[in-house]
Parts: sequence; C-alpha cells; structure tokens
Amino acid sequence: MGKKATKAANNMYYMARYEAAEKDSTFSSREKTSEVIGVERTRLANIELGNIVPYPEEVKCMAKAYGTPELCNTFCAKECPIGQNTVQEVRMDDFDRLALRVLGSLREVEDIRDSLVDIAEDGMIGPGEEKQFEQVLAALEEISNNARALKLWAEKNIKNHLQE
Repeated sequence: MGKKATKAANNMYYMARYEAAEKDSTFSSREKTSEVIGVERTRLANIELGNIVPYPEEVKCMAKAYGTPELCNTFCAKECPIGQNTVQEVRMDDFDRLALRVLGSLREVEDIRDSLVDIAEDGMIGPGEEKQFEQVLAALEEISNNARALKLWAEKNIKNHLQE
C-alpha cells in the first residue's frame, strides 16, 4: 500500500487495513479488501473516513481478515452504545510489558481476597466498607483488563491460538 491517506490517517479501521497491507497486498486497495471482508467498497471508504460507524458484524470481519482482534475491543469500548458503558478499551503493548502488567496486578490477589472476606463476613457491605469494596472492584477490573490485553495479544500474534 502506498502512502497513507490523509483524510483517514487517524481512523482505526483504515490503520488496521494499512498495517494488514504491509503483510498482504490484498488489503492495499479498498476494492480487493471489500471482496475479502464482504463490505461494499463505498461503505468501507465511509467507515475508514469516519463518516459512518460500522456494524458489529463488519468490525468482526475486518478484525479477522486483518489479524487485529483489538478492533473488536475498541469498537465495543468506543462506538457501541451498550459497550461504551460496559467495556473498557485495553491497551495493547509488547508481550513483555503485558506479562509484567498481568504479574503486577496479580501480586495483589491475596490482599483482594482478604479484603473481600472481611467485607462479606457479615453478609453485607456495612458502613465504612464501601471504599474498601470499591478498591476491591478496581483491583479486579485491573486484573481483568490486563488478562484481556494478554489474550488479545495472543490472538493477534499466535496463529490459530485462542481463536473462536
């Protein structure tokens, strides 16, 4: 694929296709890409230019074809009306950084367990335990996000591994 398109340069769908084209020339043009992913060429152009939001099925097809599973996560976190309230975008890093983030967040597991046992001991979240419970939830969310990021890395970088 030649130089980057100025109007679409910051669009995640365009960038994903651009990066895929570096490995597979099929994705160097919208015409060829549209045949592979099953999205009409002008619709693909409008998606890449940010004029329209793609359907979830289109994002799933792009993610699979381009080898970029993080597209689905970013779509859900930023563009899906339901996902915006329930899905947090994960940060994709190199494997070593992801592994260290996972290990770092797991260091707190014993403290989380102890806090949760203390809170749940009487069967309710009592006065003064709300902040402690929020900290437990925040720590669990960090563990979950790091695990999702590592899983996305594996899907992207290890062929046929963790594929649905």
